[in-house]
Formats: sequence, C-alpha cells, structure tokens
Amino acid sequence: MHRTKRDGALDLLKWLALLSMVLDHLRYVGYSLDLLYVPGRLAFPWFCLAMAANLARASVVAGSGQWRYLGWLMVFSAISEIPYRVYIPDPDTLNVMPTLVLGLLVARGWQDPTLPARGLTMAAVVLALVFNERLMFGFFGVLLPLAMLLVIRRPWYFSVLPGLVCLAGNQWRVLYEAAEFGNRAAILGIVACLIAPLLGLLLLRQTSRLKPPPMRRWAYALYPAHFLLLLALRQIIV
Repeated sequence: MHRTKRDGALDLLKWLALLSMVLDHLRYVGYSLDLLYVPGRLAFPWFCLAMAANLARASVVAGSGQWRYLGWLMVFSAISEIPYRVYIPDPDTLNVMPTLVLGLLVARGWQDPTLPARGLTMAAVVLALVFNERLMFGFFGVLLPLAMLLVIRRPWYFSVLPGLVCLAGNQWRVLYEAAEFGNRAAILGIVACLIAPLLGLLLLRQTSRLKPPPMRRWAYALYPAHFLLLLALRQIIV
C-alpha cells in the first residue's frame, strides 16, 4: 500500500509549537515569567501552519484524512476543557482547540468547492463571528489556518498576510497600548506575532532533511496532559 513519506520538517514544526505552548503556559505556574509570553506567541500560528501543511498535501486532500483530523480535534476539544479551566486562572475563552476546529472547516472549505464543504465553511464563519469573545484568538484566529494555506507555497514575503491576521487574533489593541508605555513583553510579542508565519515557513522549507520523532495521533493527548502536569508542578512549588 502506498504511504506518503514522513515530513521531518513538519514534525519539527509541531514539536516546536508544542514547546512554545508549554513555555507560554508556564507563566501560570506561580512565578513572574511575563517574558514567556513572547515565545508563546509562536505556538498558535505554528499549529495553524502545520494544519495548512497537512491540507496542502495531495494525499490528505484526496482522501478522508481531513475528516479524521476534524474528529480528533473535536474529541480533544471536549476532553481538554476541564484541565484547561482547572489550570488557567479565570479563563475568558474556551481552550484553543475549538478555534482550530472552526479554522480547519474554513480552510477545508476553501479547497473543496462542493456544497457540503462550503456549507460547513459558512457555518464555521458564522459561529466564529457569534462566539468571537468566547473563542481563543477570536474570529481572526479562525481565519489564520486559511491565511497560512494561501501563502504556504508562495514567496516568503507573502507571510506578511498571516502575520497581520495573527496579530489581530492576539488582542493587538491591548498589545499596542502596552507597547506605547514601553512594555517589553508587549513590544516583543507584537514582533513575534508578525514574524511567526515567516519563521514557520522557513523552517518547513529548510529543515526537510531532519528526522525528529514523528508526532502521530497520540500527540493530541499532550494538550490536556500538559495542563495536568503543569498543575501538579504548581501544587509542588506553591
């Protein structure tokens, strides 16, 4: 049976996105670690880029892989919500996976001109608009996988588009106001949002010969599991 060759650069991107996410969430472990906000801005756009890279591969587009992908995201969206709320103090939004679910539907609908796919896309856009305040990274976060898909095979300077979308999803007004007062984390956070897509695209194009451990379906469990591990760490050190 034909199998698609494993993409080492894509696996590396996923591992680095996971590391960035863990660094971001270490801010809530009990110490003043505000500067970890900066590498944390890389996590979501890199996960969106990984999603776009999967969709761009012909084997995924042609088969049913994207629907299995959607199913796993939906399952772990539900599983992750409790550990997310236990670990993050007073969360204003759902965990990040519902945003990725809607983002996948939007990006997939752009690829697939069939009526069902386009219908799901419209439903996802409406949900993103209605629940903008409840979704992590909001409406623009839902659009980010599509923005990544549009530029993934284009010259590097097209990464400005997803960079702006990424910044818009990261409460750019709050960041801008803090940056005006010289807040270092805010200034570097703005820069990180703008360049995250470019860094991810360069990584995908320049590290294809590397062979990190493959990140397979079991990796979905790392999202809720890392909240529980960080919660245990917080209980130990506080």
